[in-house]
Amino acid sequence: MASYINHPLLKKDAIESRLYQQILAGDVLKKGNTMVVAPTALGKTIVAILVAADRLHKVKNSKVLVLAPSKPLAIQHEESFKEFITLPCTSITGAVKTDERIKRWEESRIISATPQTVESDLLNGRYDLSNVSLIVFDECHHGVGSYSYVYLASRYVQESRFNLILGLTASPGSDKFKIKEVCENLYIQNIVVKTEDDVDVKPYFNPVEIDWVKVKMSSELQKIKEYVDKALKVRLKALKNMGIIKTVSVNKVDVLKARGRVQGEIARSTNPDKELFQAISILSAVINLQHAQELIETQGVQTFNKYISRLRKKRTKAAKSLMWDDNFSRAVKLARDAEKHGWEHPKLREITKILKNELGDNGQTKLTTSRFDDKSDETASKIIVFTQYRDTLEMIHQKLEKEGIKSAKFFGQAAKDGEKGLTQKQQKAIIKSFRMGEYDVLLSTSVAEEGIDIPAVDLVVLYEPVPSEVRMIQRRGRTGRKRTGRVKVLITEGTRDEGYYWSSIRKEDRMKNQLIDPDVLEELNASAVERMEGEKKVKVIERPKKDNDFPVVYADSREGNSKVIRHLSEMEIDVKVRSMAVADYQVSDEVAIERKTAKDFVDSIVDKRLFKQAKELSEEFKHPIIILEGDDLYTGMINPNAIRGSMASIAIDFGISIIPTRNSQDTAAMIKRIAVREQEGERTPIQIRTDKKPVSLMEQQLFIVESLPNIGPVNAKNLLLHFGTVSNILNASESDLQEVEGIGKKTAKDIRKVLDSKYLYFKNEIKEKKLL
Repeated sequence: MASYINHPLLKKDAIESRLYQQILAGDVLKKGNTMVVAPTALGKTIVAILVAADRLHKVKNSKVLVLAPSKPLAIQHEESFKEFITLPCTSITGAVKTDERIKRWEESRIISATPQTVESDLLNGRYDLSNVSLIVFDECHHGVGSYSYVYLASRYVQESRFNLILGLTASPGSDKFKIKEVCENLYIQNIVVKTEDDVDVKPYFNPVEIDWVKVKMSSELQKIKEYVDKALKVRLKALKNMGIIKTVSVNKVDVLKARGRVQGEIARSTNPDKELFQAISILSAVINLQHAQELIETQGVQTFNKYISRLRKKRTKAAKSLMWDDNFSRAVKLARDAEKHGWEHPKLREITKILKNELGDNGQTKLTTSRFDDKSDETASKIIVFTQYRDTLEMIHQKLEKEGIKSAKFFGQAAKDGEKGLTQKQQKAIIKSFRMGEYDVLLSTSVAEEGIDIPAVDLVVLYEPVPSEVRMIQRRGRTGRKRTGRVKVLITEGTRDEGYYWSSIRKEDRMKNQLIDPDVLEELNASAVERMEGEKKVKVIERPKKDNDFPVVYADSREGNSKVIRHLSEMEIDVKVRSMAVADYQVSDEVAIERKTAKDFVDSIVDKRLFKQAKELSEEFKHPIIILEGDDLYTGMINPNAIRGSMASIAIDFGISIIPTRNSQDTAAMIKRIAVREQEGERTPIQIRTDKKPVSLMEQQLFIVESLPNIGPVNAKNLLLHFGTVSNILNASESDLQEVEGIGKKTAKDIRKVLDSKYLYFKNEIKEKKLL
C-alpha cells in the first residue's frame, strides 16, 4: 500500500512518499543552493514542490518563483504546483498583459514564469524579488552567456532577504568549464546527481532500450556525394596552397577557425590583400559544400534539393561559384533526377518499416506490455520521430501520408526560409490531437526536446544522431515515463552519422564522470561560494521615493534583450523602457543614442539601413549619437575602407558623433555619463519620441489633417488639395467637407464633432478619480 507525504501546505494523499525525492529535498534545504541532476521522469518537479512547501511554511508571507525556458513549460509547472500545493499559484509569461502580470504577482504565493518576462518586469520596476524565499531554475543548463537566468540569479542574490536557489536539469553538459559557468552564474554551491543505477531510484525507473539501426548509402546517393566531394577537394587544395589551412582533412570547426583567422588578419590591416577576401569567399563555399555533404549522407535528395534551391537565390560570390562549378552542377543534376525517379535515402525506407511494424493493420498503435505491469496497458502507445531539419520533416511526412500512416508535423514558432512557424496555439492543438490519438506519429524538430508538454511516448525514433550529449539525453528522456522506453537511432554507415554517435557517447560518459568526481565537485562548489560572497558585498540600489533623484534614461523596448539595460539598472540610473520610434536610448530632448554592435553596424551598411537611421536621428534630435560597441569592426567580409567611408559620412554628412565602447557594460557606463551631463541642474521632463515628428511643411500639414477622425494619407491629401490650407479645412462645414472625394456624411460629422466639442479634461479627471 502506497504511503504519502504529509505537510501543512501539501494536499492530502497527493504526493507518494519516495525516499530519494525526500532526501534530495532535504539536501537542498540543509546545504543551500543546489543543482539536482537526474534523468527525465524521476520527479525533479516533485523535489522542487517539496522544497517550495518547506520554504513557504517557514518563511511567512514569502513567495516562490519557478522559472522555465518556454511558455508551455511555465504553464505546465503552474499546473503541477496547483495539483499538489494548497497556496495560490499562477503563471507569468509574455502572453499576459502587464497589468495582469502585476496583479498575479501580488496575489499569488507561487509564480511560474518565463525568465525574459520576469527580467522585463524587474527592469521596469513592476515588482521585485525581496520576498522570494526560493527561486527554481528549471533546465538550469541554460544559465550561461547572456541568458536571462544569469541576470535574474544575480538580482535575486542581491535583493532577496532569505534566498535559496534550486537548479534542475537532466543534462548540464560534458564540458567541465560550462558546468562551472552554470554553477557560478546561478550561485550553485552543491551538486547532487541521481542516476538510473542508484539503488533507491531503480524501483521507480523504467529503463530505456536503445537500438542503433544502421543503413548503407545507395549507389545513387554515393554518386552525388562523389561530385560534391570533388568540388570540395578543389577548394580545400586552393586554401592549402594559399596557406590558410595546413591539410585538406578538415572538419566544420577547423574551417570556421580558419575563417576567423582570415577575418582577424583583414581587421588588422589598413589595406588588406585581395587574396584574403578571395580566401573568405572560398571558405564560405567550403562551408556550403560541407553542409551539402551532410544532407546527402544523412538526410536525402529532397532535403538536398531544397537547400540548393535556397543557395541559388543567394547573390554571394561563394554561392555563384558553386553554381558555375562543373562537379557541383553534376551533383545537382543527379539529385534532381533522383528525386524525379523517387530514389530515396535508405533511412526513409527504414523509418517507414519501423513505424509500420509498430502499427496495427487498422492504423492504430499496437498495445505494449510493460515489464513492470502484470497486464498490458489499455492505452495505445505513442511514437515521436526527431529530425534536425524542417525539410526532412516534410519529406518524412509526405512519405508516411502515402503509406497511410497518420502523422503531425511539429516545429518551432520562428519563420524559416519563407515558411511560417507554428504559433503556440497551433502547437497546443497538435499536442492535444496527438494525445487524443488523432495521429499515430509526431514528427518533430528539436523544439520538442524540452519545454513542451509531450504525452508519454513509448518509442522515440531519431532520424539522425546528434553530437550533443545534452540534446541526446533530452530526446531519449521523452520515452520510458510510464513503461519501458525504446529508442531507435538511424545511422548511415561510413558517414558523419557514425562520428556524431560516438561523439555523443563520449560526451555523456565524460559528463557523468565529472559530476561524480569529488575533486571536480569541490572546485565547482568553491568557485560558486566565492562568487556568492562577492555578490553579497554589492550594495543593493534602493530606488528613491522621490522622482528624478537619479538620472533618467529612456530605453527602447526592443533593447530589452541586450545586456545594456541590465547594467544600467545596476547603476544609479532610473531606467524607463518605452516603445520609441527613433533611437535606442534618449537622455534629454536634444540627445538620443543609437547603439550598434560592430556586427550590426556592418550589416546595416550592407542592407542600407545605416544611412536611413542616420537621417532619422539627425532630423529628430539636435545632438544625435551612435555608440559603436565591440572591437571586431573589421572582421567581416566587407572591405575596411567601405566601413571607414560610412563612418566618415555619418560624422560629416549627418553631424552624428560616433563613440566607441568595448562591451555592453562599457556602453551602459557611457550612457550613464551622457545622462548625468545632460541632466545636471534643474530637471525638466523628457519628451520621448514615440512617433517620428514631421519635418517639412507639407509633412506637418498632412500630419495635422491625418489626425482627424477616419482620415488617412489619401483623404488628407484630397482635403488639402480641395481647401488649400489646414485653416480652411478646420473652418469647413459638414456640407463643404462632403464635397471632397472620399469624405462621407458620417466622416464629415465626426470631424466637426471633434473640432467643435468642448475640452472636458477637468470633468473627466474628477470622474476617473471617483472610479479609482
